[in-house]
Amino acid sequence: MRFCCLLFALLSLPVQAALPASVDGQPLPSLAPVLKEVTPSVVNIYTQTRVRVRSPLLDDPIFRRFFNVPDTPRERVSQSLGSGVIVDAAKGYVLTNNHVIEGADDIAVTLKDGRSLEARLIGTDPDTDLAVISIEPDGLSALKLADSDALEVGDFVVAVGNPFGLGQTVTSGIVSALGRTGVRGLEYQNFIQTDASINPGNSGGALINLRGELVGINSAIFTPSGGNVGIGFAIPSRMAQYVMDQLIRFGEVRRGTLGLVVQDLTSDLAGAFGIDRERGALVAEVMAGSTAERAGIRPGDVVTAIGGRPVNGARDFLNAEGSAPVGEALDVEYLRDRVLLKAALMVQEPLRLDGETLGRRFAGAVFTELPARLRNGRVSGVLVAELEQRSLLAYEGIRPGDVITGINRDSIRNLVEFGEHLRNIRAPFVLQINREGRSYFARID
Repeated sequence: MRFCCLLFALLSLPVQAALPASVDGQPLPSLAPVLKEVTPSVVNIYTQTRVRVRSPLLDDPIFRRFFNVPDTPRERVSQSLGSGVIVDAAKGYVLTNNHVIEGADDIAVTLKDGRSLEARLIGTDPDTDLAVISIEPDGLSALKLADSDALEVGDFVVAVGNPFGLGQTVTSGIVSALGRTGVRGLEYQNFIQTDASINPGNSGGALINLRGELVGINSAIFTPSGGNVGIGFAIPSRMAQYVMDQLIRFGEVRRGTLGLVVQDLTSDLAGAFGIDRERGALVAEVMAGSTAERAGIRPGDVVTAIGGRPVNGARDFLNAEGSAPVGEALDVEYLRDRVLLKAALMVQEPLRLDGETLGRRFAGAVFTELPARLRNGRVSGVLVAELEQRSLLAYEGIRPGDVITGINRDSIRNLVEFGEHLRNIRAPFVLQINREGRSYFARID
């Protein structure tokens, strides 16, 4: 009865009238008090990227002479916008998306009070689409990071950002789903899905709970039309905290490895291994010298949990491995012949091999085991992590980022096999290279 009276009172108000602050002495629910504390911590980010462009006509000397055009390329300046969140007021650290500032020559941050400040890049992590920049720490307000693991589907959340360059905008919704994956181009995915409106320009902005704490960094939307359709994704604050700490400390994210190459457990594979479940990460390979090898884990085992968290597939395994600091011990549960086993595995630095120890032909190169983003069960070998421009390998056309998959048609699975092959071989020999999914051969004399 009281609700009906309240509804009648509201409907009978003049069209121009605002809602009352209270009814019968009871204040109406409002997010305004929370947002007054939050919005000064959310900033607008503007970037400029200078791209040199050259008209094909400038390659014609007759054209240049006839029109008296100087032989100098022009610059095209592209601009983009996005959002960011101040996470450390004392040091001026701002957390945002990598794609907001990627390749930018100039980064400017506009605060809610109207100040515009130049920003300095601290570090980026394309694998999670996160970046940290810094601004002058003068009169800033920072957001407190909440534990995103405490979120549940149905919790109310609020998105704050700068959609379409309109200026700071607030939208609200709920947590629609947790642990979402499938966004192309990112290796580590564990998104919060929300129906709070997220549009272009919101990227890097804040997703907060009703206490005004940061639970996620708005990152992407699913849209067939380019606009919001109620499916937005945010990077959980737990993942953002880990990446941010690494970027501030090292300028990059230093990820370790548990020494396992895994793949999704399909129904066919589950039947072949006599497993009555289709959830888990199937161990395809155990790296030589790893703690997993010493713990006795074998190919064909199925990882079901890491650190007490369930592993439903290869993506869950990579997320857990990639968000654990090097040196941390993780409890791993796995199935073998339908028996549940446990092992404590240490997250190790990826093995590195200085090319100079293999002989002068490999001087100037550094090789590592394949990172998680390349360990997909289909490609094996060693990664050319670093390569000097004047080295012999560079002269033969090899580039940083190439994967050496074989020597003289013999397959290479890891650094140990790579080193053993090269120490027992004479020049000339042929390296088989995988570059962005394509195979090449390089002769080394």
